[in-house]
Amino acid sequence: MIKLVFLIKNHPTNLHIITNKKGKHMITQSPLDTALTQLCDEKGLPKETIIGTIEACLAAAYRKEYGHPREIVRAKLKGDSLDLSKVQMFQIFKVVEDEDFTDENNQIKLTDAKKKKKKIKVDDEIEKSLPHQENFGRIAAQTAKQVIIQRLQEAERDVLYNEFKDKEHKLINGVVQQIEGRNIIINLGKINGVMPPTEQIPSERYFIGQRLRIFVEKVEETNRGPRILISRSKPEFIKELFSLEVPEIAGETVKIDAISREPGSRTKMAVSTDQESLDPVGSCVGQRGIRVQAVLAEIGDEKIDIILYDKDSDQFIKNALSPAKIEKIKLDKKNKQAKVYVSDDQLSLAIGKSGQNVRLASKLTGWGIDIEKYEEKKKLDKKTKDKQDVHDDKKDDKKSSEKKEIKTKAKKESK
Repeated sequence: MIKLVFLIKNHPTNLHIITNKKGKHMITQSPLDTALTQLCDEKGLPKETIIGTIEACLAAAYRKEYGHPREIVRAKLKGDSLDLSKVQMFQIFKVVEDEDFTDENNQIKLTDAKKKKKKIKVDDEIEKSLPHQENFGRIAAQTAKQVIIQRLQEAERDVLYNEFKDKEHKLINGVVQQIEGRNIIINLGKINGVMPPTEQIPSERYFIGQRLRIFVEKVEETNRGPRILISRSKPEFIKELFSLEVPEIAGETVKIDAISREPGSRTKMAVSTDQESLDPVGSCVGQRGIRVQAVLAEIGDEKIDIILYDKDSDQFIKNALSPAKIEKIKLDKKNKQAKVYVSDDQLSLAIGKSGQNVRLASKLTGWGIDIEKYEEKKKLDKKTKDKQDVHDDKKDDKKSSEKKEIKTKAKKESK
């Protein structure tokens, strides 16, 4: 960038004529044009952005050398030409009401402005052409240098932000560049991303130079440039991995309806399809498990349960608790709570290690799930029935005794 400023000051034209050894004249590109092209390639900036930056630095240098600090000076290059000998300089005046006029360096009264343009109104701008100057001092050149460095840095930050904003919530590749405490710094090419401890898979160990697939969780704009937060622990990371490995998901014939995850340990994923001839679970697993194995290779020892999504909450909860077999479900739709009854031999399987299976099923379905033994329910029903039978027997005995008393009384009265 410093080189570009030097060239702006010392090379006013964009074409040079040189003579080779045979005495023939040749037209070559100027060092300014060469530096401009090189800068565009290195920084990935459009040529229009660089030209706008050059105009800004020329205007700053002109104002520093020949103008007033409060003046608004604007430079204009003709088209895409870098012929600085033909650059046009203008002083800009903002149109204000006559009573609001305070500064003759950057303001003009509405009555004076209407003498030049009849249809002009308040807040419009008027340009005044300034004389062309070619000689700039050291201070003006230094000002131009500072402006161009600042503008190019801002432009580069904007380009990077827009580029990675488009990649937000997508998978990209990166290389571990640095480990700062518990944070992992990932080289993404033109910029680095940060993977904090909460976004890491707990069982994974990272080392410098390691190549990883990562999920772009968030892209934030800061004063120092874009800040990219990346993750390998989000459920969406698994979802995007399956999108890469399963063409049916990428083609939207198979849909991932819900997913719950405990990173490094286990994931549950519910899938569905509108095509009757297509098996959504089989599509994700692949022939001999090749597709799901490709996903597992990326996440290590983590297990993945792929289940069939169902619009019926009862059936969906049954599927979510697989591989456990469910005997009965009672749904409290008002509180979105489900009581699930399982046999004694299926109880530990339904709950899972440290409650993991039921916890993941609850996250997957969005229902609170309580697991109970089905045998206990049977015993409870039997006790209730026995009590009811005893109560009925007492009732019958009472009725029969009452009938006997009535008959005895009737006989006495007849005698």
